[in-house]
Amino acid sequence: MDRNEQDSQNAADESTSHRPAGIGLMGRLRAYFLAGVLVTAPIAVTVYLGWWLLAFIDGHVRPLIPSAYNPENYLPFSIPGIGVLTLIIVLTLIGAFAAGYVGRLVVRIGEGVVERMPVVRSVYGAVKQIVETVLAKKSKAFREVVLVEFPRNGIWSLGFITGAAHPEIQKISEEEMVHVFIPCAPPTAGYLAILPRREVTVLDMTVEDGLKLVMSGGIVTPPDRKPPPQLHKLDRERKSA
Repeated sequence: MDRNEQDSQNAADESTSHRPAGIGLMGRLRAYFLAGVLVTAPIAVTVYLGWWLLAFIDGHVRPLIPSAYNPENYLPFSIPGIGVLTLIIVLTLIGAFAAGYVGRLVVRIGEGVVERMPVVRSVYGAVKQIVETVLAKKSKAFREVVLVEFPRNGIWSLGFITGAAHPEIQKISEEEMVHVFIPCAPPTAGYLAILPRREVTVLDMTVEDGLKLVMSGGIVTPPDRKPPPQLHKLDRERKSA
């Protein structure tokens, strides 16, 4: 081999040594495994929770179905969801009955009896008010995601407006007061804060995105949006004060 060929071979070897190493077999397998987890984990968790809820309702409702109307007594196999279907039918029939004159009269009499029970009436009244507030079509409860300074100035916490302040609370302040529920992460508990409306920054974020952010501990964040100008305004006012 002459000198020119040797120089060419050395140059080729040098270029090969500086070439970036590609992803090896283990790297590709790891990437494929993570991709598989990302695809299947949400589906698996959703199916598992749905199946658990279905089995939970079936387990409590199915024993209440009379034997004469239980199709499982006539079929050689079990029917998943028969308890859920029965519950939906029963609730619909109760709603149809309560919407009529006789139904309203029965409900009024029943509520009158409950009102005479000291402890029961408090529990019943609170549960009824919560259900009516959540199911009301025109209700604004739990419909806005907000940012508040909590537990002290300089620390921001995510919260949800749950309604206007009670009249007894509103009387002590000339400003508009609102109830803000500040959940913990994960949301196993939370705090109820009563704040002036001007100290609450409404975010351009859906309630669903806000709940995802809280439940994931900040790991799952909503799509990027322009920061609310109110937040920058509050920061500037605090710094200039």
